[in-house]
Amino acid sequence: MPNTDRVALVTGSGRSIGRAIALRLAADGARVIVNYKSNAEAAEQVVSTIEGDGGQATAVQADVTDPVQLASLFDAAEQRYGGLDVFVHNAYGFAAGPIAGATDEDYARSFAANSHATFVAFREAAGRVRDGGRIVYISSSATRASDPSVSVYSASKAAGEQLVRTFAREVGPRGITVNSVLPGPTNTDAMQHMKHMLVERIARTPMGRFGEPEDIADVVGFLTSHDARWVTGQSIAADGGLTA
Repeated sequence: MPNTDRVALVTGSGRSIGRAIALRLAADGARVIVNYKSNAEAAEQVVSTIEGDGGQATAVQADVTDPVQLASLFDAAEQRYGGLDVFVHNAYGFAAGPIAGATDEDYARSFAANSHATFVAFREAAGRVRDGGRIVYISSSATRASDPSVSVYSASKAAGEQLVRTFAREVGPRGITVNSVLPGPTNTDAMQHMKHMLVERIARTPMGRFGEPEDIADVVGFLTSHDARWVTGQSIAADGGLTA
């Protein structure tokens, strides 16, 4: 069952995986709040694409690491479309390198977007997402490994996954599901400078290729549908078998 007549909010949806998720949810019939931090042009292009296909979308600027701005996204969904049914937290902060070389700023940046913002978002969602709604947190398959090159990043994402598990129990009685999706290396703008370091590892995976944003969006599309009503509190790897 598609998301017909539902309202969806996707953080960090002007580009890459977030963009693909916004387009997928709109194709399923949802009216979408397209969030961006600074690239208004990219967000407006997503809105134009959705509207060109007969859908409805609105671009809203907000830095998700600011609790007031993050709350304003939920306000926008209610004011523009009358409520909220689907929340996807895709925006993230990234810091590379081992613990020995990480700075306090690296740690703070990663946890602000990946853990604290998730906490604030779930606190808002608790009273804003309507009964029977869907919540998805975009984590990372890095949480299933112990790669020193992404120590702080993977720890901050893992914290978000734990929030997902506990929040699923909080809102489950209302028919709301909460799940994490764990992408592996995916063809995004942010991945381009790292792809050369991962080619051999990807070649050894069952699927033998990098993921595409649409691969992740399709998993989110399922999790936000009625068909996924019995799936909650889970961390679902969408990594082509990288962590198998």
